[in-house]
Amino acid sequence: MEKKTVNVSSGASKVESLEKENAATVANGGKTAKAAPKKSGVKSVKTQVTTEKTVKTPKTKKTAAEKKEEKAAEKRLAAAKTKAEKKEKKLLHKAELKQKKLEKKMAIKEKKLAKKEAIAKKKAERKQARLDHAAALKERKVERKAERIARREMLKNESKADRRARIEREKKEKIALKRQKALAREKQREQRMKAREAAHERRAQERRHKREQKTERKKHAPGFGGWLAAVISLGVACLALGAVVTAGAFRMNDMTLETANGYRSTLYELVAASEDMDSNLSKLRVSSGANEQRTLLTDILVDSELMESALERMPIDSVTSTDISSFVNKTGSYCRNLLGKINRGQPLTQTERNTVEYLYNINAGLYSELNDMTTHMTEKDFMAFIGGGEGVVSEKFGEVGQSTLQEPEETIDAPFSGEGNVGTNRLAAEEEISESRAEELVKEYLQNYHIANTQYTGETLAHEVTCYNFTLTDESGNEIFAQITKNGGKLAFFDTYEECTEKNFDLDTCDSLAREFLSGLGIENVAAVWLSDGGMVADITYVSVQNGVRVYPDLIRVRVCESKGRVVGMDAMGYLLNHDPARSIGTAMSRESAQAKLSAGLKPYSAHLAIIPLNGEEVLAHEFACTYGEEEYVVYLDAETGEELQVYRVRSSARGSFLR
Repeated sequence: MEKKTVNVSSGASKVESLEKENAATVANGGKTAKAAPKKSGVKSVKTQVTTEKTVKTPKTKKTAAEKKEEKAAEKRLAAAKTKAEKKEKKLLHKAELKQKKLEKKMAIKEKKLAKKEAIAKKKAERKQARLDHAAALKERKVERKAERIARREMLKNESKADRRARIEREKKEKIALKRQKALAREKQREQRMKAREAAHERRAQERRHKREQKTERKKHAPGFGGWLAAVISLGVACLALGAVVTAGAFRMNDMTLETANGYRSTLYELVAASEDMDSNLSKLRVSSGANEQRTLLTDILVDSELMESALERMPIDSVTSTDISSFVNKTGSYCRNLLGKINRGQPLTQTERNTVEYLYNINAGLYSELNDMTTHMTEKDFMAFIGGGEGVVSEKFGEVGQSTLQEPEETIDAPFSGEGNVGTNRLAAEEEISESRAEELVKEYLQNYHIANTQYTGETLAHEVTCYNFTLTDESGNEIFAQITKNGGKLAFFDTYEECTEKNFDLDTCDSLAREFLSGLGIENVAAVWLSDGGMVADITYVSVQNGVRVYPDLIRVRVCESKGRVVGMDAMGYLLNHDPARSIGTAMSRESAQAKLSAGLKPYSAHLAIIPLNGEEVLAHEFACTYGEEEYVVYLDAETGEELQVYRVRSSARGSFLR
């Protein structure tokens, strides 16, 4: 039998042999396969043992090394994996930080951009608001101009009855507005009273709470035993002193009550007199009969004296008392003068009626305020007032005093302006013209105004004269309102609005421009009797001159823009109604004789012979412009008798000079 050689030099061979043996064992049912018998039994066994021993030992050592190596490899792999994860996490965190930084930067950039857009939007809104405001102002300006033209036209055309109705309506509107304001003030006063009551209640609750706390603390305080006698003695003394003080207080309260009742009665007397004067002035402004006017003026004189007496007994400050007393005294003095004039058989002029209207408006406001005060004042307010303290009643009296300082709204800005027709209507004899002819004439009269469009707007009857109305538009879009008389085709009135903001022309130059314009209308031989330049517009009043005599019924008013140097308005109705080239002028006393009849203290610096309108007739008079101290007056004396006919006081304001 061939000898079997076992290679034990290679671990791999040993492993292969072991695997084969294990496979054979499994094939034999778990028994180890026996080798074929050898010739020499001892050698075979030895060889087998040696083989088994040689194979088994290297297998155990290699497995442990491999396991150790595998564990080391696993640890290295885990360490590498952990390191890779940390690195990846670090990179990811770094990327997140960078992303957040970029997002923050973008947010800041977007915020700045949004801020810029908001600022730009606000600027645009403010600019648009300014443009809207300017447009609204311009539109309002146009509306006010239209309202002025419409009101001027309405005032020209309204009758006496319409005028009375308008004034009454405006009065009711003013009263309604004042009533609304009074209700609003009353509501505010009630709210303040409620707030004060709530505050008082809150403070009372706080005081009660403090008293309760104090009482609670006293419950735990030590007894007062030894103080009982002292408290009883002090109580007896307090009772005695209280009796004395109470008796004095009763007497003081009686005196205070008597004083309060006296002042309250005086206040009601003042309100009643003001109410009666309001009624009488309201009747006087519409009365035309001499007997009724005489009765009303007498009643107003009595009312003014009653009001003055009541004011002297009221505890108001000297400034307020002076303001109200000044108005009451002026009213009484003026009514006394009117009463003397009526007793002489002379009717009231339009200027005097305007003054009566002014007095009525002021007194109506005075009565309304006083009545409102007495109706709504509380007992506390009244007691503070009579005590000399500041309060609602004192403030109300101050407001009433200020309301009497208003300037009259209707004043005249030239002597005898607004008198209208005196005697015969000179236009009635003129030939009537057609509407088309009137349109041709208005274009001729205003040919230097570059008229682009002409529109006929109807007819108007005023001062017994019928006029054709036209609205013209120049090449710049400015509107001109003009009136052409139906009889004779004369330019009676025109007006246009032009913005005049600079003074480029003085009054003398404006006078020359106005005379040139009048000359183009065929009006010559005029004298400028009144010049005023309020608001950068020269307002010049002219009258015709005949044989060196100023004729005031022939009155013309011209307005000249001092910025552009052109006529922007004219009213020649008085001239067209009254001008008579063949007018006869009577004889007059000498200027020296007339001047001697002037009131003492008046110093004349100018004198003219003039024809003035008086009671619907023309009267020859001496005109004197005088000074009295620092004041200026214009006085007219009858040229035949030297009797004083009319006195004007020259006043100045921001709108120019005017007469009172």
